[in-house]
Amino acid sequence: MKPVIELAGKKVLVVGLARTGIATALFCAERGARVSATEARPEREIEETAAKLRAAGVMLELGEHRPETFVNQDLIVPSPGVPPTMPALAAARAIGVPVWSEIELAWRFLRGRLICITGSNGKTTTTSLIGHIMEAAGFPVQVAGNIGTPLISRVDLSSDMGFTVVEASSFQLESISAFRPDIAVLLNITPDHLDRHGSLKAYGDAKARMFENQIAEDAAVINADDAVAPEYAPGGPRVFWFSRQKRVASGCYLRGDEIVFRCDGTESVLLERKMIGLRGSHNVENVLAAAAAARLAGAEPSAIAEGVRTFAGVEHRIEYVATISGVEYFNDSKATNVDATLKALDAFPGNVLVILGGKDKGSDYRILRPALRSHARMALLIGSAADKIEADLAGVIPVERAGTMARAVEVASRRAQPGDTVLLAPACASFDQFDNYEHRGRVFKQLVRELEKEHAA
Repeated sequence: MKPVIELAGKKVLVVGLARTGIATALFCAERGARVSATEARPEREIEETAAKLRAAGVMLELGEHRPETFVNQDLIVPSPGVPPTMPALAAARAIGVPVWSEIELAWRFLRGRLICITGSNGKTTTTSLIGHIMEAAGFPVQVAGNIGTPLISRVDLSSDMGFTVVEASSFQLESISAFRPDIAVLLNITPDHLDRHGSLKAYGDAKARMFENQIAEDAAVINADDAVAPEYAPGGPRVFWFSRQKRVASGCYLRGDEIVFRCDGTESVLLERKMIGLRGSHNVENVLAAAAAARLAGAEPSAIAEGVRTFAGVEHRIEYVATISGVEYFNDSKATNVDATLKALDAFPGNVLVILGGKDKGSDYRILRPALRSHARMALLIGSAADKIEADLAGVIPVERAGTMARAVEVASRRAQPGDTVLLAPACASFDQFDNYEHRGRVFKQLVRELEKEHAA
């Protein structure tokens, strides 16, 4: 049974007023909490948001985070972008103030069963695919979380007989308390967000918190082929695996051209590999994970096959944009770390002009050297990480400093030949030049479409 929290009359502080913070403040205010929100940006930058929250009765502290605000609370909910090491949060924690992520608070009110997905790469595709399969299977289902819709804004739409499929980041999971998914999926653990977590171990530990409250009736689904993820296999829930490379004791694996689910010694074929429409071998892993989770949730093999067959993919994930003068353009703006860029490059046989760069997250771009040598013939660099990337890639392939996305697309269009691919797969965060990776991907697509119109004319 979930631990209950009564918000009416409680003093709740929301830290950070981006999408998640706004949704959390409104949720708590609607339930009678005495809500305050603190935001480093001044009011002139968030006038519309400030007016909306004040109308809901939320007290605002803008332009700074005052330490004294944090210690006089019953509950603090920081936005995912706020590090838990923030001194004011640490001080509140030290005197016993609960500090929860938004998904922790949302879960305590959520009805029905929860499927949670995390990993360094593939989260959004796998989350979306599970939701699509469950819908094809006829279950009431909603998709939320780090995928773009705060989980807390979907609480009122949840039902006792339904499923919520949630994408969770390390930032969200590091501040949970009792959060407990019925089915928890760990896709992979590769270096990412090291600028925040400090080490791969700390990053992996944050993700693995997803398992810590699970019990015997729950299920954990883990990538058996990943170098790190199996180390985090929990002892509480039933553990199921997925693998492209070998047969697993329990879970999903690739047997020739068939995806097979194995449970209690019994095997059943769920679908054939040729039914997967997504590009890249990494997406076979995503399908294996999604199929295992959906089967454990009660979806029949026929529904799983139909869901995979009809899944069109997700925006900004190796997304085809256009073909111009025999050159294909693909948007993989969601490739915000080195491993994601490796997977994107591997999805193409060669002759790639790749756009790299943005805000560095403490990454080692030298890891890209073999893949670039095999798959790419040029790299165009944008953003603040360009100096570091150029140094790490020295001598591998021709590199050009484009600076901006517009310049990168222009140069790529001039250098590309029929049969080439222009791929946006930055290996970096977007915040130096864009609001987020979605904004970056949309700008790239708009530039390509303008280029397409010019060529058509």
